[in-house]
Amino acid sequence: MKHVFVRLLFTVFLIGSLLPHKSLGQNWRNIDGDIKAKNHSMFRPIEDWPDPTAMRNAGGAPGPAYWQQRADYVIKASLDTLEHAITGSERITYHNNSPDRLTFLWVQLDQNVVSLEHSRSYSVAGALPERISPAFRQFVGVGQFDGGYDISRVQLVSSNGKLADAKYFIRDTIMRVNLQEALEPGATMQFDIDWKYRIPNNGRGAKEKVSDGWLYEMAQWFPRMSVYDDVNGWQTEQFFGSGEFYLNFGNYDVSMTVPYNHIVEATGELQNPEDVLTDEQQKRLTKAYTNETPTFIVSPDEVLTPSSRPTTSGNLTWHYVAKDVRDFAWVSSKTYVWDAAGFDYGDGGQIVKVHSLYPRVAIPLWDKVSTRATIVTLESYGKMSLRYPYPKASNIHGPVFGMEYPMIAFCGARPAPDGTYNDGLERSLIGVTIHEVGHNWVPMIIASDERKWTWMDEGLNTFLQYYAEQRYADKFNGTDIWQQTTDGTYPSRRGPAPFIVPYMKDPNQVPIMTESDIIQNNFGNNGYAKPAAGLVMLREQILGPEMFDIAFQEYSKRWAFKHPQPTDFFRSMEEASGENLNWFWRSWFYSTYANDQALSAVSEQAADSLVGSSEQGAYYYRVKIDNEGQQIMPIQLKVTYEDGSDTFMSMPADVWRSNELTFTKGFFSHKKVIKVELDPNGVFADIDPEDNIWNAPKVESEKSESGGGF
Repeated sequence: MKHVFVRLLFTVFLIGSLLPHKSLGQNWRNIDGDIKAKNHSMFRPIEDWPDPTAMRNAGGAPGPAYWQQRADYVIKASLDTLEHAITGSERITYHNNSPDRLTFLWVQLDQNVVSLEHSRSYSVAGALPERISPAFRQFVGVGQFDGGYDISRVQLVSSNGKLADAKYFIRDTIMRVNLQEALEPGATMQFDIDWKYRIPNNGRGAKEKVSDGWLYEMAQWFPRMSVYDDVNGWQTEQFFGSGEFYLNFGNYDVSMTVPYNHIVEATGELQNPEDVLTDEQQKRLTKAYTNETPTFIVSPDEVLTPSSRPTTSGNLTWHYVAKDVRDFAWVSSKTYVWDAAGFDYGDGGQIVKVHSLYPRVAIPLWDKVSTRATIVTLESYGKMSLRYPYPKASNIHGPVFGMEYPMIAFCGARPAPDGTYNDGLERSLIGVTIHEVGHNWVPMIIASDERKWTWMDEGLNTFLQYYAEQRYADKFNGTDIWQQTTDGTYPSRRGPAPFIVPYMKDPNQVPIMTESDIIQNNFGNNGYAKPAAGLVMLREQILGPEMFDIAFQEYSKRWAFKHPQPTDFFRSMEEASGENLNWFWRSWFYSTYANDQALSAVSEQAADSLVGSSEQGAYYYRVKIDNEGQQIMPIQLKVTYEDGSDTFMSMPADVWRSNELTFTKGFFSHKKVIKVELDPNGVFADIDPEDNIWNAPKVESEKSESGGGF
């Protein structure tokens, strides 16, 4: 027993002697304040995470007491194409599933973002820059258009159906409605709103005139219930234009009256095709859903012809119903070419009906790309997240370059007036279609709070978009649908780590975990590109594709048709993958730290001088890696030998647990090492790759070193 104890002491001494020493008691990378008073380890728990509750458990799943509110809508609207205005009347049925008594309600009035009277965005706007791109002018606009709501009626509906005027207060882009009696837990109430507004030329819902007539895309077009939840109470963040939407799920019954010669597409399923479509169009739709090849429902030659409409005068009312959606959008125009197809998951479930509507000026690009890109999105996202649950997916061309709503997306990109376009424009349409249709998963189904957390919406979607783009290239390479790239892949702009390196060097960046309307610099990189790059890194290099996909699918399943918060995502990914990722969330999401690893020394030693034999190899090498950045990341090395062969070595981030400043990798080799590369594939967004390569000196000695010894 005594000998065992002595051997144990010797082992402890030996291990301790091998570890790098520093005057600092603990070799932490990021230290602020007293080293003795705090735990500064990058692996420590994240202080910002709220305690688990019965609503949201410690594993990132909805708890046994989880609840969320619901709002159902019946809306009747009419489009005035002379005044370019929309008039509507709605009845909202609000379900109080919370444990709280509510004495007032909050309603979102997003159209007031363009109201001269109510727009807080107008009030805080600074001067225009000296140069403004066409895309900025089209999507954001440069003038102060007055298009806010004119609300003419707000009335409460009593239990016996009687109407009573409600007392209400408009505060810019939200409206408070007082209740005559408190709404008890588990109770339901109804109220009505009548409204009207002028349709702007730009923004998320807009109009545009093309050669054949006007295009109308209607979004954020009706007053919508604010969310009341366990995290915010009433979520009453003002709409400034950047932070998007946080909405309740519900059922929609919507009737839209438009000129007889218009085609309407919307969230939900059309209830009265016999009233608004010709017999031939109904037959074409039935046939189109049988395969993935797009079929014209309204061909280019049929646009504006009397035979393309069931009547030749007056107005028609299109009736749509959508179940369990968090929003409703629609489009209307007499200019639309319409093609359709069907997508089958092959699991015995419903066929997803796929539609593309676009004016003739969008041909030849849109008829080639839109429906096919939508189908690829259904396929790829369905595999990585969850099966698409809705009956259809539509993509519409118009003045809005890229926006998303349940079952319907608005996308731009069209050929030059002479019908020509380059590969870049085609990729632009592929990418924006995948992205906007992909938003059906986040945040339309997995309904995060976009008003606060851009990355939970845009970042997760951009991550999924990257893989769908690669699937598009894989599916259509070698066909006339897609010109094969040099290496057979899709040239994605976001996803792989090298693309985010310039932003990681930006001294003005803010953490990903910054509320949407506070991100004033590089919004796209912060909300879209950096989260996507981090998740690609997490999938490909840290967890591995199989385990990451299992965890991401679990998160998707847990929070489908619910309202996840950031920590629900973090905790769910950790629990489902079996990996503590505090170091990664802290580095990538909660800070602006950057990764900068450096090869500081490589040394060679005769193996027999170390262990008394050369059985394991003639040489023993030590490769010292210094962590010169504030992040910690896994280590990958490529070691090349004098005979031209090489070895790839991968070490997890845990190598930094005992010392976040430096780590030395040791290994035996029968062959001489002539080159060592750190992060050889550029997968960890190292901001200074110049110090990532070591080459053996040309003149060899009995013992060779570079950059210092040990």
